[in-house]
Amino acid sequence: MSRRRTFESLTEAAVAVLETAPADAKADLSRAVAAMWRDGSIAEIGAARPPDRPARPARPRLLMPRDMPRRRGGGPAKRIAFLHAIAHIELNAIDLAWDLIARFAGPALPREFHDDWVRVADEEARHFSLLAGLLEDAGTAYGDLPAHDGLWEAACETADDILARIAIVPMVLEARGLDTAPGAIERLGRAGDEASVRVLEIIARDEETHVGFGVKWFDRLCAERGLDPADTFRELVRSRFKGALKPPFAEAARERAGFPKSYYEPLAAGL
Repeated sequence: MSRRRTFESLTEAAVAVLETAPADAKADLSRAVAAMWRDGSIAEIGAARPPDRPARPARPRLLMPRDMPRRRGGGPAKRIAFLHAIAHIELNAIDLAWDLIARFAGPALPREFHDDWVRVADEEARHFSLLAGLLEDAGTAYGDLPAHDGLWEAACETADDILARIAIVPMVLEARGLDTAPGAIERLGRAGDEASVRVLEIIARDEETHVGFGVKWFDRLCAERGLDPADTFRELVRSRFKGALKPPFAEAARERAGFPKSYYEPLAAGL
């Protein structure tokens, strides 16, 4: 049995996850660190500088989003490509959660903040492992297909401001996952892929919680700074997000996450 790693602080452990390259090892360490935080083996928050870019496995080959192959039609190959793309998103999500902790954690933020984002990092790792298992069952593996390298741009664009990071990552990118999940689950169900349906249903439920954490901490930090959260959210999305917020929105899921329509609907209308 391998000896469990020990860490002096949560931020040191966060950097260790970010500096782990193999995808399975990154996911496993993410879950192990979360368990150590919960059981008190890691008690201090500490301070540690995260890398500018997280370590990543040699595969998949990373392309610009515009260069990704377009897969038309249906069948198993398209479902595998879809699951591979979601696995890549979840691997990035592990790093985004730990980067948030390593970059912005500190004594000015309460224990609850760290608890929430450690939980996010734990659940994103679980999602990746579940998807990797689906790919293995289909006779392939994460890394066998190309993936795009656009997701880490969100971290680079928001490295200077915790409000911007929370606005763009959980409140835009993860909230978009809430919007697309019902259609994906329906398509997989029609194809008879019940195993993938079950995994995507787990991911969709967890992502509601993650978006909810984003809204909670965005609102609290805005209150501390004397800012109107709806106005501030829209300003940050306009200035920091490369893209548009496109309906339809999963309004029921967003409402369960505590995400008011008044924040995002004006952006979709171009206001």
